[in-house]
Amino acid sequence: MLGVEFVLLVSMLGVAYAGYNFSSVKKLQEGTDDMKEIAQSIREGANSFLQEEYKVLLKTILVITAVLAIFIQYTSAITFVLGIFMSGLAGFIGMKMSTYANVRVTNTARLTKNIGKTLKVALQGGSVMGLCVSAFSLIGLAIIYIVFYWQLQSVGSYTNWCSITFEPFSMTLSSYALGCSVVAMFNRVGGGIYTKAADMGSDLVGKAEMNIPEDSPLNPGVIADAVGDNVGDTAGLGSDMKESYVGAIVSAIVLIIHLYTRSQVVGTPIDDGLFAKLNMYPILFCTVGLLSCIVGLMYIFLKKDGSDPHKELNKATWISAGLTAVLNLILTVLMFKGESFVGLPFRIGSISPYLSAVFGIISGIAIGMIAEYYTSYDYKPTKGIAEASKEGSAITITRGLAVGMESTLLSVFILGLALMLAYFISGIFGIAMAAVGMLSFVSVTVSVDTYGPISDNAGGIAEMSGLGEDVREITDKLDAVGNTTAAIGKGFAIGSASFAAVSLMISFLYAFSPIDLDVSLDLLNPIVLSGTLIGAAIPFFFSGLLIRAVSSSAGQMVDEIRRQFREIVGLAEGKTKPDYKRCIVIATKGALKAMKSPALISIVVPVVSGFIMGPDFVAGILMGSTISAIMLAIFCGNSGGAWDNAKKLIESMGLKGTPQHAAAVVGDTVGDPLKDTVGPSLDILIKIMSTVSLIMVCIYSDFNLIKWLLSLFG
Repeated sequence: MLGVEFVLLVSMLGVAYAGYNFSSVKKLQEGTDDMKEIAQSIREGANSFLQEEYKVLLKTILVITAVLAIFIQYTSAITFVLGIFMSGLAGFIGMKMSTYANVRVTNTARLTKNIGKTLKVALQGGSVMGLCVSAFSLIGLAIIYIVFYWQLQSVGSYTNWCSITFEPFSMTLSSYALGCSVVAMFNRVGGGIYTKAADMGSDLVGKAEMNIPEDSPLNPGVIADAVGDNVGDTAGLGSDMKESYVGAIVSAIVLIIHLYTRSQVVGTPIDDGLFAKLNMYPILFCTVGLLSCIVGLMYIFLKKDGSDPHKELNKATWISAGLTAVLNLILTVLMFKGESFVGLPFRIGSISPYLSAVFGIISGIAIGMIAEYYTSYDYKPTKGIAEASKEGSAITITRGLAVGMESTLLSVFILGLALMLAYFISGIFGIAMAAVGMLSFVSVTVSVDTYGPISDNAGGIAEMSGLGEDVREITDKLDAVGNTTAAIGKGFAIGSASFAAVSLMISFLYAFSPIDLDVSLDLLNPIVLSGTLIGAAIPFFFSGLLIRAVSSSAGQMVDEIRRQFREIVGLAEGKTKPDYKRCIVIATKGALKAMKSPALISIVVPVVSGFIMGPDFVAGILMGSTISAIMLAIFCGNSGGAWDNAKKLIESMGLKGTPQHAAAVVGDTVGDPLKDTVGPSLDILIKIMSTVSLIMVCIYSDFNLIKWLLSLFG
C-alpha cells in the first residue's frame, strides 16, 4: 500500500485547514439585526431542502445497495455507501459554510468598505467546500485501499455466478465512484431546479413587472432565490466536482488493473512492483495537488493586497496549478526511476503518465480561459449581447445562442487535441491521467467557484437589509467576477468528464471483450450504430426534462409572487412584509417532485438497454451520449454565463429600468436553467451512465433479450 499514509496525512491536513477556515469565518460578526434575520431565514431554508432531498435520495440508495450486494459483490455495496457518505458530507459542510459566510461577507463590506478584505472572507468561505471535496474523496479512497487491499493483491481474471470475467477491486472502486455520482446527480438536479425556479420567478415578477431591484425585500421570492444559491450552486457544485474528481481517479486505476490483467495473458506481463506504483500514482498525484492548493490558498489569504478580485482568484488558481505540476514531476521521477515499462505503451519512459496529466492541466486552463472570454463582460462576445439588448429581448436571446454555439468549437478542439496527445504518450492510461491532471488542483477551482454564490448571497443580504450603495457596489463586483469563475469551473467539470467518460468507456469494453483481443468498437455494426444515435439523443431528452421542470416550478413561483403583490395590502409600497416561507415551500416541493425522473435516467438507461440489447448497444449509447453531452454542456454554460454578465454590464452602466435592461433580464432568465441546471448536470449524466454500465456489464453480457432470442432461432 505504497503511499497510503501520505494520502491520509495530507487529506487530514486538508480537513484541518477547512475546519480552521470554517471557524475563522464563523467568528466574524453577522452585522445588524436585519442582516441576522435574513441570514437565518436563508440558513433554515437551505437546511430544510437538503434534509428533504436526502430523504428522497435514501430510497434510491437502498435499492442500489441491495442490487450491488446481491448481484455484484458485497464489497461494492459497502464502498457505494461510503461514496454516498463522503459526497453527502462534503456537500452538507460546504453548504453550511456558505450560509454562514454570506452575511459575514456583507458585514465585512459594510464595516471596511474594502473589496480586498471582503474578497478574502468570501474565498475563505468557499475554500471550505474546495478543501472538503479533495480531502474527503482521498480519505474514502485510502479507506478502500486499507480495507480491501486483499482484492488488489489477488488481482486477475475472476468469474462470479455469470461467466463474464471481472476484477473485484475494479468493481469495488467503481462502486465508490457510483456513490459519489448518485449524490451529485440528486444535488445538482434537485438544487438546480430549486435555484433557477426561485431565481426566474423572482426576476420575472420583481424586475420585469414591478420594476424593483433584484434583491428587494419586497419580493416574496427573494429568500427562496438566496436559498437556491446555497443548495444548487454550493452543495450541488461540491458534489458535482467531487464526483468528477473521484471518477477521474477511479477510471485511471481501473484501466491500469485491466492492462495488468491482460498483460499476464498476452505474454508481456507488467512487473508487479511497477503495477503497485501505477495503481497508487493517480491518488498520489491528486494528493500532491491538494497540498499545492493548500499552499495556493494560504498565499492569497496571507497577502495584504487584494483590490482586484479577478486577478487574485486567477493567481490562486495559477499558483496551485503550477505547484501541482512541479511537485508531481518530482514525485514521478522518484517513483519510477529505474523502472522498466515492458507491456505498457509509455513512449517517453517514466514521465509519460506525468506528461499526459500535464496535457490535462493545460487543456483545463485553456478551456477555462475560453469560457472566460465568452462569458466575461470585459470581452467582445458578452459586450455584443449587451449592445444587442438595445434591439429587444428577441435579439438578446439570438445573440446569446450564437455565442454559446460558437464557444463549443474551440473548447472541443482543445479537448480532442489533449486526448490525442495523452493517448499518444501513454496509451489509454494517459487519457485517464489527463482527467486526473485537469482535476488535481480541484480544491482551488471549487473554492473559487463556491466564492460566487457566497458573493451573490452577500449582495442580496445587502439589498434586503437596506445597506448603502457603497456596500452593494463591492458585492456586485464580487458577484460579477463569480459568474465568470462559475463558467470556468463548469468548463473544468465537462472537460474532465469527457476524459473520465472515455476512460470508463474503454474499461467497459475491456470488461466484456475477449481477453486475448484488442479492444475495439465496430461502428458499422447496426447495434452499435443504433445505440450511438439513441445515446446522442439522451442528453437532449434529459435537458428537456430539466428545463420543463424549472419552467413549471418557476411558473408556480410567478403565480405566488403575483398573488402576494395583489392580495397583501401595502406590500408594493413597502408597508407590509411578504410571505417568504410560502415561496420557499413552493420551490422545495417543485424541485423534489421534478428531480426524480431526470436523476434516474442516468441509472436506468444503461441497465435496461443492456438487458434488452446487450453490451454492444450500451457501448454505442455511451459514445453517443458522451459526444452530444459535451457539446450541450459547453453551449449551455457559456450562453447562460454570457447572458448573465451582459445584464450585469448594463446595470454597471446605470441603465437599470431601461428597455435595454429589461431585454437583458429576459436573456438572463432564459440562460438561468441552461447554465445552472442543464449544463452542470450533463457531465454527471455521462459519468454515471459509464460507471453503471461498467458495474452491470458482468450481468447483461450473459443475460440480455437479444442474445436469448438469437439462441432460440439458432
